[in-house]
Amino acid sequence: RLKDHIVLERAGEIGARPEGAIGIQTLRGGDNPGEHTLYFVGTGERVELSHRSSTRDHFAQGAVRTAAWLIGQPPGLHPIESVYGLD
Repeated sequence: RLKDHIVLERAGEIGARPEGAIGIQTLRGGDNPGEHTLYFVGTGERVELSHRSSTRDHFAQGAVRTAAWLIGQPPGLHPIESVYGLD
């Protein structure tokens, strides 16, 4: 399972991660909340997948669509896939 291999924090640690461990980092800065990049980094190579948004309109539209879908749903946790009919 992925969660058995993820290292979420290395505060105070130096050196290489244990064999098979997957490091996860987050970085937040500036004033652009609509820019996200996922990196897959290996020795001597890096793959990047980026999403950049020039407006927050579609985030707001998604929130409104989700709120409308929630009306009449039973209490509980609902996966986002259900909102978009992907489940």
